[in-house]
Amino acid sequence: MTLPPIGKHAIVIGAGIGGLAAAAAVASHFERVTVVERDVLPLDASPRPGTPQDNHLHGLFLGGLHAFGELFPGFADELSRVGAVPLRLNLDFREEFPGFDPFFPQRDLGWAIYTMSRPLFELVARRYVRKLSNVAMRDGCRALHIVASKDGSATGVRLETKDRSDETLPADLVIDASRRGVLSLSFLAETGRPRPEQTDIGIDLTYATTTFAAPEGLRNWKAVVTIPEMPASSRTGYLVPMEGNRWIALISERHIEMPSPDPDEFMSRMQQLRTSTIYDAIKDVQRLDGIHRFSIPENSWQHYERLEDFPRGLLPIGDAICRFNPIYGQGMTIASQEACILKDLLAKRAGAKDPIAGLAQAFLAEVRPLLADAWSQSAAPDFAHPQTRGERPADLDNSLRFGAGLLRLAGRDPAVHKLMMRVRQLVEPCSALGDPELVRRVESEMMADTR
Repeated sequence: MTLPPIGKHAIVIGAGIGGLAAAAAVASHFERVTVVERDVLPLDASPRPGTPQDNHLHGLFLGGLHAFGELFPGFADELSRVGAVPLRLNLDFREEFPGFDPFFPQRDLGWAIYTMSRPLFELVARRYVRKLSNVAMRDGCRALHIVASKDGSATGVRLETKDRSDETLPADLVIDASRRGVLSLSFLAETGRPRPEQTDIGIDLTYATTTFAAPEGLRNWKAVVTIPEMPASSRTGYLVPMEGNRWIALISERHIEMPSPDPDEFMSRMQQLRTSTIYDAIKDVQRLDGIHRFSIPENSWQHYERLEDFPRGLLPIGDAICRFNPIYGQGMTIASQEACILKDLLAKRAGAKDPIAGLAQAFLAEVRPLLADAWSQSAAPDFAHPQTRGERPADLDNSLRFGAGLLRLAGRDPAVHKLMMRVRQLVEPCSALGDPELVRRVESEMMADTR
C-alpha cells in the first residue's frame, strides 16, 4: 500500500553516508527530496575533500549491512558486483588479542560482511539514491543557513550555488547530516534555544594509512587486527582487503604527535606492533599510495534528546548527533540504523493531521538507546588508556574486567563467541549479554583472573 506523503519537500544537508541513508529513508514520504552537498560529487570511486578520512579504513558492520539492505534492496549483492570483498565472520578475520597468541579462534559464525574503500561504498549508495525519481542531488552547493520562521521552526535552507549566487529552498523538513552539525547548533542559538549538553571523550587518536598490492597465495586469513598490551601501548595495526586486489593497512596510536608521512617510518611503526603478522605480509609487496594521516581529538555526543523545546522541521542525524571513535568502525552502521528508525517513524505518521509535529523529538528518543549502546562499547576501552580525557564511568574497572572475562569465555565457547559478535556487529543490543547464566559464567572468569 502506498502511503500518503507527509510533506512537499525535505532537504538533506550532506551527501555522506548519513545523508544518503536519510535521503532513502524520507524519499517515499515526501513529494520531493533535495540533497545539498558542498563537494562536486565524483562519478567514480574517488576521494572527495568533504570527507578528509576518505583514504582511511572504514567498516560496515553486519547491523549496517542489514540496515542498508532495508533502505536499498539488493545492496549487498551490488557491493559484491562492484568488487567489494566478502569476509566471513570470523573465519576470515585473524584477531591478535593479548593472551590468545598466536590469535583468537577463527570460527565461521555464519555471516558475511564486505570490505571496500569508503569512496566505493559512497559511490554505490549514491547510485541508489540517484535512481529515486523524486530525489535531486545538488552538489557543488554549500548550505549556509537553516531558515527560521517567526515561531522558531525550520522552514528551509539558504545555500550558495555552483555559480556562487544565493538561493533559498523552502522545506517542510530539514535533515542535518553534516559532519559536525554546525548549522543545527547555529539554528538553536539564533532562535534563542540553549545549546544541547555535550559528552566528550578525549582520545587524541592519530592514524596513518596506505594501500598495497595484495599478493596471490594461500593464507588462513583475509583481514588482520593486532591489538596491543594496554595500557602499556596503544599501537594497533589493521590489514584489510579492498576492491582491486588491494590491502589497506592502518596503524593507530593515541596521545602522540601526528605521525610522519615518511613510508620508512610507517613500516618501522608496523614492525613495532606486538606481533609481526602485518609487517611480514606487507614488507615485500608493492605500496600503491602515499601515507595518509588523520587525527581526531575527541568523540562527541550532542544530547539533543534532552532539549525541552526542539524546533519543528529540523532533524539532525549521523555525525551531527554523535561522532564516535572511528577506530571502532561504528559510524556508518549507526547512521544507517538511524535512517531506518526515521523511515519507520515516518510510515507510522503517514496520514496523521500534523506528522511533522514532534517528529524530531520522537526520532531522538528512539535513537538514544542505539547511540548509548555503541557509545558504551567504545567508552570502556577508550578509558583503559590513562591519558584519555573525560568523566570516567563509575564502573569502568568492572566493565573492563567483564569484557576481558567475556572474551576468554568466547574463546572457548562458540555460542558465546557468536553472541558477543552479534553485539559488537551492532545486531543485538548490549542487554543481550545480560542473561543471568552468561553473567555468572563471565563472573567466574573474572574471579579466576584475580587468583
